[in-house]
Amino acid sequence: MLSNKIINAYENILIEELQVAMGCTEPIAIAYAASILSDALGKLPKEITVNLSGNIIKNVKSVIVPSTGGMHGIESAIAAGIISNRYDLKLELLSILTGSDVEKISEFKDKCNIIVNELESPCNFDLLMTASAGIDKATVRISDYHTNVVSVYLNDTDLTAKYRNEQSEIGKSLKTADRSLLNVQDIVEFAETVDLTRIKPHIDRQISMNMAIANEGLTNDYGATIGKILYQNGEAPIKDKVKAFAAAGSDARMSGCELPVCIISGSGNQGITASVPVVVYAKENGIDEENMLRAVLISDLVTIHLKTGIGTLSAYCGAISAGVGAGAGICYLRGGNYHTIAHTIVNAVAILSGTICDGAKASCAAKIAMAVEAGLVGCEMANAKKQFYGGDGIVTKGVENTIRNVGLLARDGMSSTDKEIIKIMLGK
Repeated sequence: MLSNKIINAYENILIEELQVAMGCTEPIAIAYAASILSDALGKLPKEITVNLSGNIIKNVKSVIVPSTGGMHGIESAIAAGIISNRYDLKLELLSILTGSDVEKISEFKDKCNIIVNELESPCNFDLLMTASAGIDKATVRISDYHTNVVSVYLNDTDLTAKYRNEQSEIGKSLKTADRSLLNVQDIVEFAETVDLTRIKPHIDRQISMNMAIANEGLTNDYGATIGKILYQNGEAPIKDKVKAFAAAGSDARMSGCELPVCIISGSGNQGITASVPVVVYAKENGIDEENMLRAVLISDLVTIHLKTGIGTLSAYCGAISAGVGAGAGICYLRGGNYHTIAHTIVNAVAILSGTICDGAKASCAAKIAMAVEAGLVGCEMANAKKQFYGGDGIVTKGVENTIRNVGLLARDGMSSTDKEIIKIMLGK
């Protein structure tokens, strides 16, 4: 039986992680920082300097910023945040922009001197922004994850408490739950036995939002239309449908769709990938709502567990972790227990670990499809009582040891890969 400590920690982890965002989270984090600066200054900045860790630059370079009429890039994200001026909405701050604001965003970009630099930092997610207007200067720093405001100053006055208090008043942005308590055996028992009352609203929101953007991606042409290609007007087999819906959500999201998504591990693509395939599989097979919700819990928590050792941003494509999570959730829907779910996870990470993240863009949808495929293959192998064994590449005896190896590979082993990817993307 799980202790109350484990139950409370897992519930709090889910509540902390399942946040709402509109658009790719890296440009939205930049917009959020810009909005804080604008509020701190109390007027429109005349000059803005933003220093960004390479991984943030990588994920903002090619993706469209929502509510900007198709604009992309760092300058557009900054301008959109300034015009929104609603830092209190955090990662939803662009949702209040209207068509009439597009011209204001464009005008601000033309008038404000915006300087972008790469920030040398040991933290893969690090953002330092400075804005000035007349004799006043404001600075904001966000580090580690997208809403973690580390410091805010107006001239020499420390305003950090004001903006951190805005975060902590509902306890959603501060990641305080102990993620070191995560392990696959307890995740499965938690999902099987927990009273869903407290967390059901958060999972319901995740399912509702992420299925809505998946359906939008299947209805209209976004990006490279990976989802629509796989879906084949609904004629595809179920293994392709689950991939199609997840990919379609990313198709829409990477191309500036203004529908909100429920993120996980700081990523909308991961939030979509962890939930949508499980939901589609459950609905296609007539599985009841309670078991579907418990399967999504497994997928979400496995995704978070894998990502905890990797970090917020890295050279390792985060969609792989979510695809593995989806495979674990689908394994549960197929009657899987801890042992088959553990083998599903090990099999799946053995198949596709090491896929690079080269920024947020249209091809993320294709990577998501392949990540879900790896999860499905891992599940099929486990159901057939087949597995990869310790000593096969990065696989080590025991699911927790293999997950630990994935973290080492992504966080430490691929750090030089990350630098090379960023150099290539910036044309250096």
